[in-house]
Amino acid sequence: MILEQIKAIISKDYPLVSNLSNVTAVLNTLPNINWCGFYLVKEDALYLGPFQGEVACTKIPFKKGICGRCNQRKETIIIDNVLEDKDHIACSSASRSEIVTPIIKDNNVVALIDIDSPIFNRFSLEDKSLLEEVAKEIEKLF
Repeated sequence: MILEQIKAIISKDYPLVSNLSNVTAVLNTLPNINWCGFYLVKEDALYLGPFQGEVACTKIPFKKGICGRCNQRKETIIIDNVLEDKDHIACSSASRSEIVTPIIKDNNVVALIDIDSPIFNRFSLEDKSLLEEVAKEIEKLF
């Protein structure tokens, strides 16, 4: 249902920020999450894009945090307990688990989908599969 809704609301005819904003609204309906949004790749770092939740880190260096790791590996990363991850960047002290999925265009990461939860072990392989399908749809907008 989430994937179908996202497919229905995004369009190459709309500005990227409008599309990503609406996608965050849809993703924010997932149960037991406290932050969801995008980080966009620029020349020197990952920059905060549309999101829903508390104030977040505006700039993340390519080699820092779970988002940086996802950007380098070009694959979805699930962290069951962010408190045990030495590289986790804590934008919210309430977050306990995280999933980050790359959006890849022409073999380059152009953005990331980042979702946090206040619950340990929140994200499943089903969530991973869903976000990878969402990423494929969003890739068409770049």
